[in-house]
Amino acid sequence: MSKTGKKIAIVTGAGSGVGRAVAVALAGAGYGVALAGRRLDALQETAAEIGSDALCVPTDVTDPDSVRALFTATVEKFGRVDLLFNNAGTGAPAIPMEDLTFAQWKQVVDTNLTGPFLCTQEAFRVMKAQEPRGGRIINNGSISATSPRPYSAPYTATKHAITGLTKSTSLDGRVHDIACGQIDIGNADTPMAQKMKAGVPQADLSIKVEPVMDVAHVASAVVYMASLPLDANVQFMTIMATKMPLIGRG
Repeated sequence: MSKTGKKIAIVTGAGSGVGRAVAVALAGAGYGVALAGRRLDALQETAAEIGSDALCVPTDVTDPDSVRALFTATVEKFGRVDLLFNNAGTGAPAIPMEDLTFAQWKQVVDTNLTGPFLCTQEAFRVMKAQEPRGGRIINNGSISATSPRPYSAPYTATKHAITGLTKSTSLDGRVHDIACGQIDIGNADTPMAQKMKAGVPQADLSIKVEPVMDVAHVASAVVYMASLPLDANVQFMTIMATKMPLIGRG
């Protein structure tokens, strides 16, 4: 067990949206939580909703040294890591592919793909060595990986790659009692999804308002995935606003 007698989770992108909702829900389920994100003030706002057993660690998931420092700080405070929620992510402007700059492409790839890889590496190092060994990694994928929106090449490509990372992590983690699954989210009501209420491009480039769902349902789903014993795993879960135009998109 950890120093506090609780299971310990690291949540990246914990300063807002899905990350904040999941971090608060995990704390409510009895976890000690390390909150990772670029902005300390945003992490502190999340921590204020949690109270005790919250550790704020400003982190750049694209930087190997910063990720290493996150895991070091977590282990120093809590003694172990039972759960990693790879949630930090970003997108590029919704413009034609040929107009995207290399810098815009690289920022999305670095954050959405390299970041989860670096965090997974560190999680493996900790989870393999701790006693009792093992743990769980949950990756935040996206329904865009299989049903992309117009002008979303960087985001869609990285989220498609996350599915590959999830499968490889699940396979490579088996022998070390490390489980890995993925949650694909559609139209959770977060600051990032406010544009859905104003209207977003459809496959035919028409603009339509799309339904959203309470982000609390995403948090509950992640808590459920995390609650399973390590000999059981939700490999892939899709949670979405029921009436969003995903099924039949295009």
